[in-house]
Amino acid sequence: MEQLLTFIGNHPLLVGLFVVLLMLFIRNELVRGGPAIATQELVSLVNQEAAVILDVRPKEEFGEGHIVGAINIPYDKLDDRFSELNRFKEKSLVVVCKMGQHSGGAGTLLKKQGFEKVSRLKGGILEWRGQNLPVTKK
Repeated sequence: MEQLLTFIGNHPLLVGLFVVLLMLFIRNELVRGGPAIATQELVSLVNQEAAVILDVRPKEEFGEGHIVGAINIPYDKLDDRFSELNRFKEKSLVVVCKMGQHSGGAGTLLKKQGFEKVSRLKGGILEWRGQNLPVTKK
């Protein structure tokens, strides 16, 4: 610990640059793929704006339970299946995955394809289930 403090004292420019780059990286990660929304915000978007839910989990996981009305396009097949989503370009689109890890990447891909109202469910389907919100297997 003493060596770390000595290093910081001897190299303030280097440490300052590191802190700035770290903050920029964190900011970039937070905004990529659209804003992260909570479960209650998703419910409001669906009820008020008829938002579309895109579940990017594999088909097997989707079949074990998903949010009612969700469309399943697995993350690894998203590049090939954008045409299925073109009719939703003007609507709010919420990306859902298992824990919120793939939804940011999927959101970034969607934004590159011209989708403007993209957001992602914070915590993914695990958070949804953790809040005891309804899922279906149909």
